[in-house]
Amino acid sequence: MPELPEVETTRRGIAPHLEGVRIRQLRVHDARLRWPVPTELPETLEGQTVIAVERRGKYLLTQFATGTLLIHLGMSGSLRLITDNSPRMKHDHIEMVLENGKLLRYNDPRRFGAWLWAEHWQVHPLLANLGPEPLSPEFDGAYLYNRARGRSSAIKPFLMDSQVVVGVGNIYANEALHIARIDPRRPAGRISLARITLLAEAAKSVLDKAIHQGGTTLRDFVNSDGKPGYFSQSLQVYGRGGQACYRCGHTLAEIRLGQRSTVFCKQCQT
Repeated sequence: MPELPEVETTRRGIAPHLEGVRIRQLRVHDARLRWPVPTELPETLEGQTVIAVERRGKYLLTQFATGTLLIHLGMSGSLRLITDNSPRMKHDHIEMVLENGKLLRYNDPRRFGAWLWAEHWQVHPLLANLGPEPLSPEFDGAYLYNRARGRSSAIKPFLMDSQVVVGVGNIYANEALHIARIDPRRPAGRISLARITLLAEAAKSVLDKAIHQGGTTLRDFVNSDGKPGYFSQSLQVYGRGGQACYRCGHTLAEIRLGQRSTVFCKQCQT
């Protein structure tokens, strides 16, 4: 599933090709996404010029003079730019025809993504209650500590709560907790300011590293599958349950926590 670094890599890949460009046509071949594509969306976008391509959490925000196109990649969605006559692939559900001769195609085998329109995205129900961006100055140890006061829930699902901080998905929550040496099962409200500050810094670090590594795949957004290097990061624990911890050599445990796979070291995460 695309997480924040992959969505940010996607944004950086497509933004230079869309910004300042007029939309000639929007072709919706299958509107049956997680939320049906609005029937009026092609008419809404036709003739409009893209002002900017931004991101909020895992949502891509394509800004126009009259509103914003919200794109979510869901579980399996991807975007790719086409500059030749490549035929439409299976599961290519939407095509945005650009006046510069390029084509933006949306592929989504599981159809769990979204293409929605909002006149004011800040108050859209999907975005209005999101927490701060993890790489923003608003997210730090003091903020996380204050939000955790009185919370008995485990720290890992707490860190993944989009109303606490947006975009720290399962992969990066596992990694950040390992870096900070915190047991993912520990109650959020029982973690000291010093340790939770290390966690906030670790989350920023692992996300920033993943984004920078994803940046090396930007060329792949033209005439290819449109997918950045998912999971190409040097992961320390995620997906390594039963293997040796790189730090201490202890066997990594794998459990289900908040219905998500959780991998950690019982020896050096306490």
